[in-house]
Amino acid sequence: MNPENWTLNALLLFLLFSFCTSNDTITTTQPLTDGEIIVSERENFALGFFSPGSSRDRYVGIWYNKVSEQTVVWVANREKPIKDSSALLMINADGNLVIVQKNQSNLLWSTNLALSTNDSIAKLSNSGNLVLLEKNTKKVLWQSFDYPTHTYLPGMKLGVNRKTGQNWLLTSWKSINDPARGNYSLVLDPRGSPQLFLYRGSARYWRSGPWSGHGWSRNPATALSYMFNYSFVNDQDGAYVTYSLFNGSFISKFVLHESGSVQRLTWVDGIRQWNLFVSAPADQCDRYALCGPNGYCNSGLECECLQGFEPKSDGSVGCVRKRALRCGKGEGFLELVRMKLPDTSMSRVDESLSPQDCQKQCLTNCSCTAYTSADVNGGSSRCVAWYGELMDIRDSRDEEEYLYVRVDAIELVAIEHGHEMLFEDYPGTNELEQIRPRAWDLWNEDRVLDLVDDSIVNSCLAHEVLRCVHVGFLCVQEIAKDRPTMPAIVFMLGNETTLPPPKKPAYLFRTRNGAGLSTTQTRKCSVNEVTMTMVEAR
Repeated sequence: MNPENWTLNALLLFLLFSFCTSNDTITTTQPLTDGEIIVSERENFALGFFSPGSSRDRYVGIWYNKVSEQTVVWVANREKPIKDSSALLMINADGNLVIVQKNQSNLLWSTNLALSTNDSIAKLSNSGNLVLLEKNTKKVLWQSFDYPTHTYLPGMKLGVNRKTGQNWLLTSWKSINDPARGNYSLVLDPRGSPQLFLYRGSARYWRSGPWSGHGWSRNPATALSYMFNYSFVNDQDGAYVTYSLFNGSFISKFVLHESGSVQRLTWVDGIRQWNLFVSAPADQCDRYALCGPNGYCNSGLECECLQGFEPKSDGSVGCVRKRALRCGKGEGFLELVRMKLPDTSMSRVDESLSPQDCQKQCLTNCSCTAYTSADVNGGSSRCVAWYGELMDIRDSRDEEEYLYVRVDAIELVAIEHGHEMLFEDYPGTNELEQIRPRAWDLWNEDRVLDLVDDSIVNSCLAHEVLRCVHVGFLCVQEIAKDRPTMPAIVFMLGNETTLPPPKKPAYLFRTRNGAGLSTTQTRKCSVNEVTMTMVEAR
């Protein structure tokens, strides 16, 4: 053959092969070498070899492709670093995805499946999920989302598959330079009312509240519900939570940091850095069971006993009842407001009971020590009851949760007669009374621009005014957890994201049942942290 013709044919074959081969796929004939990457179809994620921090070791990982600061979200060979640049990521002869040295003599990592076919491909999806597929049927054989490392991406699951025993959990890196499994892990406990636990080694270190129908209290995974859509499945097949972004153009991650902090961050391209929205543990009160059984951590970060309990006489952490309960002898329940609910691992849940039936069921069972009637999706309620000691409670002013603790008749009489009553002004009363109801009226009448001074109304942009007022109303909603954090406020003002509708501002006080008050003032009466509502005329 004429050498010129041979060269031309070879070039045409090369070009044809290049255009027919996707750059998001690894095949039996197209491995990935160190220095090469594959990129998902919409260029959201990239996969290749990398070195973390100041380390010279090489790993195969997935990172955000559109983030200038390389941010790895998954690592394949996290326990077996590569000491040089001679490794390959490839489909081997039995159809598994493997990392090997170029001479294929040393297997460093494998999907380790017993396959009936060797005709496999590996594809990096737009969600950041690396999927091993049967080439012809597209059947999923293996996926990286089933083996998360330290980052929880949209579409991933946290929980357990009850059929297979598969656990979806996060484990921290050892350090910024070493992605091997660190000392912290985040696990879903499906017992009772499911909740998330952060472990340090084998010891519980932090706990979220139980699932509420739209998220967990005090949990960064489900913070900022106006940006994320969460769903929770809990049935005979499994228990897990997953989420998606309302706006797919945002880049946001949930990560278990090597320091033991659970963090929610969002990438701000304008300043080219990650913006921390929320993290946990937030303070020492977030440490699991800090105050022991039947104790709680107050807003001053100090331990106290629940009403009707006293410190243990042996000096150990926790509290015991002042008097043993006499079942059926006039005992009742004290309402604790804005408390993080106790550990629900050993609680019992009934999805069919109303609040009244929940109370009745607990009262008629002498072993029941507390209950709550928690809201779930659809406006229904469920009964959560505790049988035994109440563990890991803390003051939670940003959560509107109610816990009903069983006490004896003597404690109830003491409260009725007003012993040790302390009256406090309703939090924020002075500040809230400065908010003019006129602004809220104009908002509801679509006349917000009437708030702008006549001297500048023609020089400002209407949509910017509306956005500033909108964010302002979000900041003064009555329930603290509904208000955005400062990083969220900066993000809202600097981006054209859709904002959640504001709720009625806190200058309208409310009673315990949520009714608005226009001619009365609500004050809080506490008896050793038992909240009662007193209504006085203005």
